[in-house]
Amino acid sequence: MPRLEEVANVVLRVPSILVLDMLYKCDIDSFTDHLTARTEDMLFKYKYVIWNIYYLGHVVSVVVLLLPLGHIIQLYLHVLCALLLYMAHQIVRDYVRGEAQYGYDGALFLDSPALNRFVTALTSQIIISTLCAFLMRTRRLWLFSAHLLPLLARVFSVPLDWLLTLSSVSMMITAAEVAVFLLVNLFVPYRLARATYREIMEIEVTELYRLMAVGVSLWHGFAVPVLFSVFWFVLFGVQLITNFGTTVQQGPLLYLLTSVSECCASPYSLLGLTFVVSYTALGLLSLCKFYLGGFNALQNHNVMHRGVTEGVTLLLLALQTGLLDMAALQRCFLLFIILFIVLTSTLQSMSEITEPVVLGLGASRNRHIRMVQCDLSLLRCVWKHLRGLSMCGFLLLFPGFMAYKISQFFNMDFWLLILVSSCMLTSLQVTGTLLIYSLFMVEVWRGAALPGLDEIIYYVNGVCRVLEFAVAVCVVAYGAWESLWGEWSWMGASVIIIHSYCNVWLRAQAGWRSFLLRQEAARKINVLPRASAEQLRDHNDVCAICFQDMTSAVITYCGHFFHGNCLRKWLYVQETCPMCHASIKPSSNPTAHPNPPPSEQHPHPESQEEEEEEEGSQGDDDVCPPESDRKYSQSPQHLHCGANGDSQSVDNPVPSCSSDGDSQELREAD
Repeated sequence: MPRLEEVANVVLRVPSILVLDMLYKCDIDSFTDHLTARTEDMLFKYKYVIWNIYYLGHVVSVVVLLLPLGHIIQLYLHVLCALLLYMAHQIVRDYVRGEAQYGYDGALFLDSPALNRFVTALTSQIIISTLCAFLMRTRRLWLFSAHLLPLLARVFSVPLDWLLTLSSVSMMITAAEVAVFLLVNLFVPYRLARATYREIMEIEVTELYRLMAVGVSLWHGFAVPVLFSVFWFVLFGVQLITNFGTTVQQGPLLYLLTSVSECCASPYSLLGLTFVVSYTALGLLSLCKFYLGGFNALQNHNVMHRGVTEGVTLLLLALQTGLLDMAALQRCFLLFIILFIVLTSTLQSMSEITEPVVLGLGASRNRHIRMVQCDLSLLRCVWKHLRGLSMCGFLLLFPGFMAYKISQFFNMDFWLLILVSSCMLTSLQVTGTLLIYSLFMVEVWRGAALPGLDEIIYYVNGVCRVLEFAVAVCVVAYGAWESLWGEWSWMGASVIIIHSYCNVWLRAQAGWRSFLLRQEAARKINVLPRASAEQLRDHNDVCAICFQDMTSAVITYCGHFFHGNCLRKWLYVQETCPMCHASIKPSSNPTAHPNPPPSEQHPHPESQEEEEEEEGSQGDDDVCPPESDRKYSQSPQHLHCGANGDSQSVDNPVPSCSSDGDSQELREAD
């Protein structure tokens, strides 16, 4: 039963973390300061004993936490058996006290009430002894029968005063058995640790790899994320019950925030909250993928979209701001801001998931809107578009709502401006996505390509990037002004520097590089000659990049025909012909004509057939697919400008006639 073992492996380790959390919250210094004793020497001994118990609790909890599952189960069985024996002794003690109050010490069969009490007590003691023997998997029932001595003495009409003495003796016998058992198994953790150490040392690898192997083994063996998440939910449930009568009248949001903040008072609970936030973000991102693309979309295991970023962000911000050392009210408000930042990061990840899906719906040339076979196909197509647009609407409006709400709680300062700007950037990116989607849909309903669509998309993306850059500059300027004329701090200065580098300098550098690259590509295209109608008719082929018919084309110096826009996107990646990898740069001979001689353009039919046969015998990577396979209703590889102004593709802009290396370069550049 592997699933049951996995559940037990998590549940049985949670009490150890709970004990560690309680020990961390215990204020031993304050407790020892209030101790009183007759002498200073006795006070010192009391403090010494208390501190040793405190450290011993940590050691025992860590040892229990690191025990293998089988040994943990045995430990809990022994603890349960000890509790049963303690309960048995309490039952016997209560029986003896009842008999002493009743005052009858004669034969049991002569008094019906005394006989009934005796049978009840004996039955319960036999059941407990049998259950203890079953838990310990032994047939030696007498090991768990010491508490039966007072009952056996009562059968032989022993005086009632002696029964109390026998009850104490039976408890001492049980305590001695427990002590012997503990002494026998005292070095079990040491033997386990020594065996584990020997297994690790037998691996003939470097020391660093051993440490990594141990860490990975403990991480997977103990299911650390699930373990700390369950631990945090236990704490959170306790806090919800505790705070229900005090803070529920102040509103549900404050009630939840107060409960969450009180579950972040120790490193263990903070780590648990980190994993809970990570799993929550993963659930939201998976729900977004499922809503947009169904079950197939969940197969995309992007590391950046697995909730890791959100969890690490929360942990780093909590450690940087000293969340653990704050008072309860301060911790509540700071945690609210941190969770707001994490939610903003999650919305940004959802925007990154939604953008290619929506643009893919708008740019896909395999559309069913205009050519539907039945009403069901139309409904499915419309439903896909509605899902994408509804998600875009949510990502457009909800960040603005969040920014409005948080501005109502706090006064405007540098930190609040950073939060509001992050929401504005998310809405701005979604706006750009919707504009490009609208352009694609206009092209669909027109039934023909929009003239200069690539340029329009480039300018739309450019305007969005300029606005993002302007927002980043405003944030940096406000932060610098506040640091110079307001309250200055190292933390604020470091945030300004990082923000300036990541969101200002890198954006400006990438935008300028994209602009120069586009200008250079346009210059190269402009120097190439345009194909005439007669040349296009003689060529009678599609563009090797987009596989579409050519009503206009440019001719490279090696004599190949391409769409001007398609070749320009290719030149963003490299300066060679997509077909033969010849240089696109102008020839050193100024008199050279880009077109090959007529004899080369129109070879003899027989020689042409031989050349075609030779080309057909080459590998698949060097041969263009036949025209029947290349022609689409419209190009599925429609290109548009990326976030930095570079060309991107919604589906696959790579020419099938190019080599695999060139295709990979084009994908990376896009």
